[in-house]
Amino acid sequence: MQQYTVEQAANLLGLHVKTVRNYVRDGRLKAVKIGKQYRIARQDLEAFTGRPVSPQAPARHVEASSIVRIDGIDRTEMDRLSSMLLGSLATRPTGVRVELVYDEEHTNLKIIILGDLEISAQVFRLIDALVKE
Repeated sequence: MQQYTVEQAANLLGLHVKTVRNYVRDGRLKAVKIGKQYRIARQDLEAFTGRPVSPQAPARHVEASSIVRIDGIDRTEMDRLSSMLLGSLATRPTGVRVELVYDEEHTNLKIIILGDLEISAQVFRLIDALVKE
């Protein structure tokens, strides 16, 4: 049985992901929740649209997992950098997760970046600019 993610179904239908997700939540489009994500069976998508769904090559999902380590950073500088970084990311599109781990004893900060390649690259550039300030 072929199943689609909400994103794949949205692409097939030419709709926004939020629209498809709302159809699922409203019960208009049948889906199964696996973990935190929905899966939509091909038959259910065809029943919803009233027409056959043309097969599509599976979408490739590419992510980056990176750790940036900054040595010799005291608590005050770490607070400044983390506030500016997280504040800046709050206004950007989702698609990346950033976590910070500070080791006060060794005065280093690790920034863990998980997610979309382009957004991760933007986070790298932002970190670079903040560290150079």
